[in-house]
Amino acid sequence: MAEPSYPEDLLYHPEHDWARIDPAHPEEATFGITWYAQDSLGEVVFFDPPAIGTQVSKDAPYTEVESVKAVSDVISPLSGEIVAVNEALSDKPETINEDPYGEGWLIKVKLSDSGETDSLLDSASYQGGLS
Repeated sequence: MAEPSYPEDLLYHPEHDWARIDPAHPEEATFGITWYAQDSLGEVVFFDPPAIGTQVSKDAPYTEVESVKAVSDVISPLSGEIVAVNEALSDKPETINEDPYGEGWLIKVKLSDSGETDSLLDSASYQGGLS
């Protein structure tokens, strides 16, 4: 399991999901689940990747992760079209636990409304809501 962390360069959704906007490509974002989410789930044993081309909507579930404890919805922090999925998680879903902000990313999305980022939390605000 990864150590608790909440990188400053990410935007956070209150449902424990994150978005990383690449400054070189601000029309795209990478999504994943936070350290808190993977810790609450326990060992992730299955990730059901959505299809490339699928539209995701902010605040709506777009896939599920299955752990030894439960099956949980993954909530989209922003809206757009899925342009990539982390295929490596099919063989190694535990990567979500080991590296939730790096190799454990879930999907990449071409954003349909960059203004939605204004409603997400920075690291300090997200962490403040955890206590």
